[in-house]
Amino acid sequence: ELRHLCEITGQPVPNGLLHSPSGGGAGEPDLAKKHPEAESMYDMLQSIQGIAKMELRPTGLLDPEIEVRPTAGQINDLLTEINARVERKERCLVTVMTIKFAEEVAAYLNRMGVKAHHLHSEIDTIERTEIINALRWGHIDVIVGINLLREGLDIPEVSLVAIFDADRQGFLRNERSLLQTIGRAARNQHGKVLLYADGFSPAMEAAIRQTLERRQRQEANNKALGITPKTIIKALPAMGGTEDATISGTTTSSDGKRRLIAKKGGRKDGDWAQRLRLGAGAWSASEKDENSIENSNSQLTYDEPDDVTASLSPDERAALMEELRKAMNEAAKDLDFEEAARLRDRIHELEHWSD
Repeated sequence: ELRHLCEITGQPVPNGLLHSPSGGGAGEPDLAKKHPEAESMYDMLQSIQGIAKMELRPTGLLDPEIEVRPTAGQINDLLTEINARVERKERCLVTVMTIKFAEEVAAYLNRMGVKAHHLHSEIDTIERTEIINALRWGHIDVIVGINLLREGLDIPEVSLVAIFDADRQGFLRNERSLLQTIGRAARNQHGKVLLYADGFSPAMEAAIRQTLERRQRQEANNKALGITPKTIIKALPAMGGTEDATISGTTTSSDGKRRLIAKKGGRKDGDWAQRLRLGAGAWSASEKDENSIENSNSQLTYDEPDDVTASLSPDERAALMEELRKAMNEAAKDLDFEEAARLRDRIHELEHWSD
């Protein structure tokens, strides 16, 4: 759309749009991949004329506050922030880089007495919906996931979004992804985003700058019109009439992973948290587990190569990795970041066994 706007208004097309199809999507791009000197989305939005900025909300809600915090002690810091939200009956979203890390963080939070659940591509669609609805009802206080963009997570109860490895380079932490993830906290008047990072990537800087500038304009508009920001009121999903009809508990699969299971009807059971065994003291905190998830850079482990991988010649392995990279880039372009992350991990695995 941005390239088409430039073309029909006679504006020069920025380097950052030369890899996009011309003619409103009907033509060919000038470049097969992104220009090495591509501008950030922020800079392009400043240079292109005629863009309507839909950033002022009737509710007066502001874009969320943003804080950048170091990765050292990030889990305990996050736990403190989550507990503060739980006391106010608010919800939290946490986004990480890998499926394994999402499960580890959710499991650790559960052991510390927080009602948390992971959300990723290996969970089927129906169960994903149940988990999201359970978050809105308050059965769950925290969802830990990878791609929280395509879940439809516009949840007014969410007041905190935490982003691990915010300074990483790649499709999961590019400017567009960061902006949209930050926006998950924009439906609540207490919205806040924590970026855990030990540095500043260009994508981080651009996303923070855009968010803060929008927030300033929103505050000025509210002051001029006398608007007090108010959290959106959104009806809770219909789930059988009562909260207890939502979920019956969890099940443990053969690989030891715990999953929510829907309640099929029948008598009214007791407290939901007790049924899930998520209450404080259900598990003792493990120092080993805490150290594991504190070091979020060590998230990939490699099992022994399967028969197919082991039988590949170096040339075949290189060709396979090239195909996987193309598929990964296509998935990222379609915002299917979980599939892109799965392909990325497969590429890393092949590279590991090539060494």
